[in-house]
Amino acid sequence: MTDASATTGLVIPQETREKFTEVVELILGSESMNDEERQYWINILPVMTPDQLASLKDILGTEKRQLAAIDKKYSKEINEINSQQLIQKTEQERHRRRMERQKKESAVEEKEEEKADELLKEIEAE
Repeated sequence: MTDASATTGLVIPQETREKFTEVVELILGSESMNDEERQYWINILPVMTPDQLASLKDILGTEKRQLAAIDKKYSKEINEINSQQLIQKTEQERHRRRMERQKKESAVEEKEEEKADELLKEIEAE
């Protein structure tokens, strides 16, 4: 009895799937193989020696762990980059607000100086 995998189009005999469940899952999850290579490995699983099976399982397990470690590293780096970008954006926003406040304060000071000058002129005119 064969079972065609709906997601990959691979043909995996039920007996192979049951007997080599863990290795089949590793093969299906391998990012270094295309479907043709996956089918090849699935086809030869029943005739592989225990040492060959152990070696294949070890290789695919190592690949999976290494890819997970790379994903974790880059995920962390991406989070750090996003944090740095957020810090920069916050600093830019603070700078923009500071400049706006300084402009407003300058405008207020200028008006106050004008009023003071007008008052002095009125006092001098009296």
